[in-house]
Amino acid sequence: MPESALILVDIQNDYFEGGRWPVDKMEVVSANAARLLINARQTDMPIIHVRHEIPSDDAPFFRPGSTGSEIHRSVAPENGEQVILKHRPNSFQDTSLHEDLKRLGVKQVSICGAMSQLCIDATARAAVDFDYQVIVVEDACGAKSQKFGEIEVPAAQVHAAFMAPLAMSYAKIVTTDAYLSETT
Repeated sequence: MPESALILVDIQNDYFEGGRWPVDKMEVVSANAARLLINARQTDMPIIHVRHEIPSDDAPFFRPGSTGSEIHRSVAPENGEQVILKHRPNSFQDTSLHEDLKRLGVKQVSICGAMSQLCIDATARAAVDFDYQVIVVEDACGAKSQKFGEIEVPAAQVHAAFMAPLAMSYAKIVTTDAYLSETT
């Protein structure tokens, strides 16, 4: 198995109930991500937490320095775990993520977090562009319902609409249980 790393993307307070931009079933998503995190810690897998700040005091969510932009307690980094700050959906863009993964000798990344339709999609596709093997743990990823014109798209359909093309050409899409059964 290639050297692997776990990347937790944007599991931040604003995406939870009471936050500025709640994501559907974020408690379930974070519970699954926490299981992945425990497994990575137990197996000494490199762990990288990515958190997003939108560099504006007028941002609808993830305002710089706000409680909402902090990583949620369910997946809080421990001492020595890297945290990367980003300002764009793609976790590689204008960050040290690629260089850090190369330095660690990582060939495969396992990605979880939010939102499926933005940061997970953008990060997974960019990882492939950098020649990483990509696993997306889909039930540890959360989506938000969307409106396109007059069409209301429920979160579950948004999530599926992004996981399907990722599965077709970019990533191995698995559940938390399947992932853990392969890595433990």
